[in-house]
Amino acid sequence: MGPKAHPLESVESFLRSCLPPVAVVGSGADGRSLASCLARPPDTMENTSSSTTSSITTLSLSGLNFPLSHRVVIFLLVLLCYVTILSNNLTLILLVVGDRKLHKPMYVFLCNLCANAVWGSAGFYPKLLSDLLSPHVISPAGCMLQGYVIHGSSACDFSILGLMAFDRYVALCRPLAYQAFMSRRTVSLLVLASWSLPLLCMFSNSMSLVGKKLCGSHVERLYCVNLVLSKLTCTPARAHGIIAAVNISFFLGIFFLILYSYARLIKMCTASPQMWKRFRQTCTPHVACLLVYAASELADLVYMRVGGADLNVHLHNFMTVEFLVFPPMLNPLIYGLQLTHIRKKIVGFFQGRKKTGGF
Repeated sequence: MGPKAHPLESVESFLRSCLPPVAVVGSGADGRSLASCLARPPDTMENTSSSTTSSITTLSLSGLNFPLSHRVVIFLLVLLCYVTILSNNLTLILLVVGDRKLHKPMYVFLCNLCANAVWGSAGFYPKLLSDLLSPHVISPAGCMLQGYVIHGSSACDFSILGLMAFDRYVALCRPLAYQAFMSRRTVSLLVLASWSLPLLCMFSNSMSLVGKKLCGSHVERLYCVNLVLSKLTCTPARAHGIIAAVNISFFLGIFFLILYSYARLIKMCTASPQMWKRFRQTCTPHVACLLVYAASELADLVYMRVGGADLNVHLHNFMTVEFLVFPPMLNPLIYGLQLTHIRKKIVGFFQGRKKTGGF
C-alpha cells in the first residue's frame, strides 16, 4: 500500500479540477472565481430540476384501466351515445333551418342551443373514442384546448338558456312590444353575445394557465378541465383565480336574469287560466332543460370541488361525464316532444317516409 494522501492535497486536487491554476493560490478576482466554483453545484442542480419540470410533454388521463374486451364494449356504447347526440341535435337544426315558419326568435335560440351541443360533444367524444383504442395520453396544449372547448360549450349552454328565458318573458309579459323588440337585428346581436361573451370568459380563464410550468403529469379524469390542469402547475396561478371570480360574477348575472324572468312570468300567468296554459305550452320544455342542465352542472361542480377518492372507478367516470351526456342528448328530445310545430314536422316526416316506402 502507498503512503496515505495528505488532506490538503485532496483539497488542492479538487480546486485544480474546478479552477485555473492561478485561482488556486490567488485572492481578489481569484477568490471570486473560487466562490463561483463552489456555488456551481447548486446552480447545476437547480437547472436540472427546472428542465425536469418544464420538459413534461405528455399528460396521462385516468379512468380507462380496463381489459381490451371491456374497452371494445365501452367503445360501442360511447359511439352510440355520440351518434345519438349528433342525430338528435342535427335533426332539430335542419328542421328549423328548412322551415321558414320556424324562423322565429324562440326557434333560432333553440337552434343555437343544439349547435352548441354538437360543438361541445366534438371536444370530448372523438378523443374518448380514440383513447379507448390507444394510449390514454394528451399533450399539455391539447389538454388546454380540450378544457377550453368543454368549458366554453357548458358556458354557452347557460348563456343561451338565459337568453331563451328572457325571450319567453318578453313574449308573454310584453306581447305587443315583442315583434318590435325582437327584430332580426336584435336577435342576431343577442345570439352573437350569447356565444362571444362566455367564450371570451373561458378563453381568458384558459390563457391564465399558458406558460405555467407543470410539476405533475397525471390528470384524474377522462378529459381535461382547467381546474385539474391548474393543480398540476408548480406555483399557484393568481391570475387564474382572479379571472375565475370575474367569470363567476358574469354567470351569476345570467342566473339572476333567469330568476327575474320566471318570477315575472309566473306572477303574470297565474292571473289568467289562458295565460297559464300558454306558459305551460311554451315554457315547460325550457324549464325541463334548465333543470337537466342545473342538476348535471351542480353535480359536476360539487364532485370536482369535494371529490371522491374512495369511489368506484365506474361511479367516478359517471360523475365526471354526466353533464356531457344528459343535456346534449335530452334537450332536443324535450323540445321535439313538447313544442307542437316541431313535433308535427317530425311526425309528418316519418309518415311521408312510410307512404313512399322509405322504410
